[in-house]
Amino acid sequence: MPHTETPGTEGAPATRLRWWTELPLILLVYACYSAGRLFVRGDVADAVDHGLAILRLEQALYLNAEHPLNRLFTREPWLGIPADFWYASLHYLVTPVLLVWLFRSRAVRYRAARTWLMTSTFIGLIGFTLLPTCPPRLLDASHGFVDTMAQYSSYGWWAGEASAPRGLGGLTNQYAAMPSLHVGWALWCGVILWRHGRTRLARTAAVVYPLVTVVVVMGTANHYFLDAVAGAAVMGAGLLLTPVVLRTTDRVKALVPTRSAPAPAASSASGSPIVSEGCQTSAGEQFPGQRQRQLEPRFASGSEPGQSPPARGEDAETAAAPAR
Repeated sequence: MPHTETPGTEGAPATRLRWWTELPLILLVYACYSAGRLFVRGDVADAVDHGLAILRLEQALYLNAEHPLNRLFTREPWLGIPADFWYASLHYLVTPVLLVWLFRSRAVRYRAARTWLMTSTFIGLIGFTLLPTCPPRLLDASHGFVDTMAQYSSYGWWAGEASAPRGLGGLTNQYAAMPSLHVGWALWCGVILWRHGRTRLARTAAVVYPLVTVVVVMGTANHYFLDAVAGAAVMGAGLLLTPVVLRTTDRVKALVPTRSAPAPAASSASGSPIVSEGCQTSAGEQFPGQRQRQLEPRFASGSEPGQSPPARGEDAETAAAPAR
């Protein structure tokens, strides 16, 4: 039975979604996202200028959460090391797990949620392209930031260049900081858990996970506070565009010719006898030849086809006698 979804961001899929079509789609989108981050690097000088401009704007707005958090994570390894693991791993674990959970247990909501996530990710990729930004950890040391990923690199699989595994730091775009999709994806996870989680633990995680992620990205000096704000704004824009994307996708699918299924054989009404062209019988009917041999004597005796035949075992004269 096809899944149906409520109006709004939840478009009703024309056919049942299958994992063997969903998985390649998600992998394709993620590959495009990763390739875009890799190849659209921008000029380093421009990225540094953009980072300093964000820092000056925050100072003008009296926003300075990054410095105290970064000093705390640098001074306290029991906070800094878990924060680095949080930043380097949960971004790639929690989001896919929630997608699989939605697909298996909330399939009617999955298509809209998946489209929302993908649309927001592509908007974020546009931001990386148009506004390459140097994260706080790559600014000159005079600005007071310490790269905790580099400081605690001996505890994890990442190197000093980025959160990527050792030797693969050069394959990442370290200037893709605006917007923060770490925060954006964490916000998506929080909304999904809040809307579809049935337990108090799920509701608690829905609030804690995005908030802790905001603290982590600033404390590890990977993002500015305004990067986190932009990540939330990107998710909001993606949510607003999701109905448009769903309708457009449905229109495109409607234009693609599909193979028509064979028409089902006509069936009769329940309980009615069927004898079609002398070759089909319903349950309890006799074969046409047998029935014809039974009907011939009855018609030969002068009875009409609509009259009942004489009861078995009665005398012919009794059957012909007029009713009293």
